[in-house]
Amino acid sequence: MKVYESKAIRNVGIVGHGHCGKTSLTAALLFTTGGSNRLLRVDEGNTLTDFDEEEVQRKISISTSLAAVEWNGMKVNLLDTPGYNIFINDTRAALVAADGVVVMVDAVAGVEVQTEKVWSFAAEYNLPRAIVINKLDRERSSFERALESVQSRFGRIAVPVQLPIGAEKNFSGIIDLIRMKAFHYTVDGSGKGKEGEIPAELQDAARDGHEALVEMVAEGNDALMEEFFEQGTLPVEHIVEGLDNAVREGRIYPVLCASALHNIGSDLLLSFLEEAFPSPDERKTVVGTVNGSETRRCVSSKEMPSAFVFKTMTDAFAGRVTFFKVWSGTIKNDQHLSNVRTGADEKLAHIGVPVGKNILPVTEFCAGDIGCVAKLRETLTGDSLSDKHSLIAYQAVRLPEPSIAFAIEAKSRQDEDRIGQAMHKLLEEDLSLRFYRDPQTKDFLIAGTGQQHVEIVASRLRKRYHVDVALKAPKIPYRETIRGTADVQGRHKKQTGGHGQFGDCWIRMEPLGRGAGFEFANSVFGGAIPKNYIPAVEKGIIETAAKGFLAGYPMVDFKVDVYDGSYHDVDSSELSFKLAARKAFKNAMQTARPALLEPVMNVEIQAPVEFAGDLMGDLNSRRGRISGMDTAGGTQHIRALVPMSEMLSYLSDLTAMTQGRASFTMEFDHYDYVPGLQSDKIIAAARAARGEEIEEED
Repeated sequence: MKVYESKAIRNVGIVGHGHCGKTSLTAALLFTTGGSNRLLRVDEGNTLTDFDEEEVQRKISISTSLAAVEWNGMKVNLLDTPGYNIFINDTRAALVAADGVVVMVDAVAGVEVQTEKVWSFAAEYNLPRAIVINKLDRERSSFERALESVQSRFGRIAVPVQLPIGAEKNFSGIIDLIRMKAFHYTVDGSGKGKEGEIPAELQDAARDGHEALVEMVAEGNDALMEEFFEQGTLPVEHIVEGLDNAVREGRIYPVLCASALHNIGSDLLLSFLEEAFPSPDERKTVVGTVNGSETRRCVSSKEMPSAFVFKTMTDAFAGRVTFFKVWSGTIKNDQHLSNVRTGADEKLAHIGVPVGKNILPVTEFCAGDIGCVAKLRETLTGDSLSDKHSLIAYQAVRLPEPSIAFAIEAKSRQDEDRIGQAMHKLLEEDLSLRFYRDPQTKDFLIAGTGQQHVEIVASRLRKRYHVDVALKAPKIPYRETIRGTADVQGRHKKQTGGHGQFGDCWIRMEPLGRGAGFEFANSVFGGAIPKNYIPAVEKGIIETAAKGFLAGYPMVDFKVDVYDGSYHDVDSSELSFKLAARKAFKNAMQTARPALLEPVMNVEIQAPVEFAGDLMGDLNSRRGRISGMDTAGGTQHIRALVPMSEMLSYLSDLTAMTQGRASFTMEFDHYDYVPGLQSDKIIAAARAARGEEIEEED
């Protein structure tokens, strides 16, 4: 592939709800431009951008794939993004490399939950947007109904620039409302429409659509508005210019028509992207930091070279593949750049243009272009690369923390030895994944955005790295605390043939506020306990508290003050006072009213408004407390505080309640008391697991 200057490049994110046709559209654009020799299909598992084994098997996009196409002397870098809620964070991370967004809408379903979420991502980055109503060839599809759904969510500035010819299985062409021309497509799926006359039965609708478009274009431009009032219309060249400016400024969201499956409208979409979407150098500058101070770097090939790494992928043959966007200067093959985070020198050998899993070699990239390179030593997603004499760091994308965790257990010793290295590679390419060991339960945990996400990780461990693991629900990290106070003695005395053991301490114990942890105070006066034994008392308390009293969970949020005691000149030792402190702790638990604490999660749910009542009722049944509600368009945002123990199966329940149209995020908020009935069950189960007898209270 040849080198393209900045002005001839378009970086386009293709986004939308799952199964709206993003990957199919990408395949259609590749075929139309000659990037593939036939029209590939998702259901056949052969598309260039869904090449991962899990994607082929599940027939969904799991991570963003890139494909560059050439059209009319222009290069279009397509970012085919995931649309399912559990993989949607990858879409957000990838859009940092886009300069415009095509939002796909299913002509049957209309705007769906994830459509609104990806729309918010585009708004966050202030990206121009166009809307493509896809699947107009499907049964029960309706352009009018889908358009109404779009305009109800995104406003009247979502205005059609095209109309369909025919409906459902008879959808066969598109009317261009800008130039008032019709394009008819044949069944061969070539993607090249034949220009013709607008059908007589659609001329009135086309004329009305043209007038509405002209009014909307003129509305935001004083000069065009004056011309419109004088002449009652605008010439085509003024419509094109006015529309292009309005799209770039976010004043108009043009609505186009397509059938990706039959490759209808691909050529018109490419031509529209060429006209209306901005080239990367139109951004002028990009924000970065130099020595901790914010600065701006011009998006120009005349500047010193710099790039931002927005994605990492692991390939079985090429190893780590790094995807980057050039923000300034030119990056040439075999060039050396510095990793701003680590200071490492990286050689960019064999840079290339990504087309799915294939990499086409190229000699250099100009500012604004997107490329990839294999086998960088230390560079990861979120890193910045720049000339060592002109360092600049670009801000990495911050993603929400994972919402669900599963314990992971290697099935053999050999798997256990390899799991760390394999997980490290998966973490490099998936920013929404966490792998850690719970310090309390000692479980290794994989945390992701949903159960399917974690299951895919386990599948990749097995298929890619031959590491077989089992997933199980994680143990809840309960804590113990006290509600009352205690004033007790701990006395340890043991006589042996030689030196004996003697330690004696008096302690006061009292509760602290949530999150305070543990405090230790020394109020001993007059040398009742020598100073060198006080740390042993503290250590004895800490060690015993770590093992808990009620159910074996760590004790938190309490204070111990040692204020008196006695010692023996010969028999006292650090061990003696540590053992005395342990006895004092256990004695204190008899009167300090120990209680169990559970982690409470801050949960935020996004779902269609019609499910709000059911969701709130379900949260109440899970001991949840609603903390807030907001409505944006047709989406209800519900915030609640819910115990972690009630959320382990929430994802599958939420999917069942909302037909898969809702999503949620969850993060730890605070610890709170476990109600009496639940507490008794947890304590009984913990003691039974440890083989202890449960003592009945009178």
